[in-house]
Amino acid sequence: MPELPEVETIARGLRPMLTGRCVVNIPHLAAHLAAHLAPVAPPAGQSILHTLVGREIHGVSRRGKLLFLELAQDEILAFHLRMTGRLGLAPIGMPPGPHVHLLLDLDNGSSLYFQDQRKFGTCALFTPDQLAGWPFFHDLGPEPLGLTPEQFARQIAGKTSRIKALLLDQRIIAGIGNIYADESLFRSRIHPATPANQLTRRHRYQLLAAIQSVLQEAIAAGGSSIRDYRTAAGLVGTFQDTFEVYGRKGLPCKRCNRPLQTTKVAGRTTCFCPSCQAIEGG
Repeated sequence: MPELPEVETIARGLRPMLTGRCVVNIPHLAAHLAAHLAPVAPPAGQSILHTLVGREIHGVSRRGKLLFLELAQDEILAFHLRMTGRLGLAPIGMPPGPHVHLLLDLDNGSSLYFQDQRKFGTCALFTPDQLAGWPFFHDLGPEPLGLTPEQFARQIAGKTSRIKALLLDQRIIAGIGNIYADESLFRSRIHPATPANQLTRRHRYQLLAAIQSVLQEAIAAGGSSIRDYRTAAGLVGTFQDTFEVYGRKGLPCKRCNRPLQTTKVAGRTTCFCPSCQAIEGG
């Protein structure tokens, strides 16, 4: 699933190409996608997205793993890419492929496409008030790149849950998924099953610093391309070439050379080094 670095990379790639452009046509909208578009009520007999024709795109932004097109008339088109969703641009007239579910033709001769092989991705049109009231958006935790050590401490204070589970909880911190949780915990030498309330102030500081550096490096590398993820330009990210633990079960630890192991935390496969990542936090 695209995480914060991947969605941020896509947003940065689309921003200069979409800002100021106008939607002139919607030649393709898959039925399964149209069925879940809400909550803005469309005119009778029209899909919600067809109200977008004539709208200018004022900006492209991100919150957690969500990507937003900021539109004229104070509307927001929100995309959640989930497992295999992709956004990109192609010339107008490109026939939809088997996994392209939405095409927005723009006034510069290009077409924004939403591709999603597994059909788990969603998009919805909101007013600002509706977006603020959407539980998934309303409940998002703070952005990790802007967190101070004091704010981070408050987010996990007193919690007995395992720290890896908290990092995956979008209500605690927005945007972190399995890849960057594993990489950050390894970098900070904290075992993923450590109860959060066992982390000392030093451990919390080390973990936040690791989270922020890992995310910044991943953004600079264009994200991690493991299966389906591509940038807005269709390029692969390269951060996967520097993974220290994620997906490396059985391979030698890059610090101590012992084989890396996996366990399950919050239902997710978690890779770690049993030597470098101590249960008490390192």
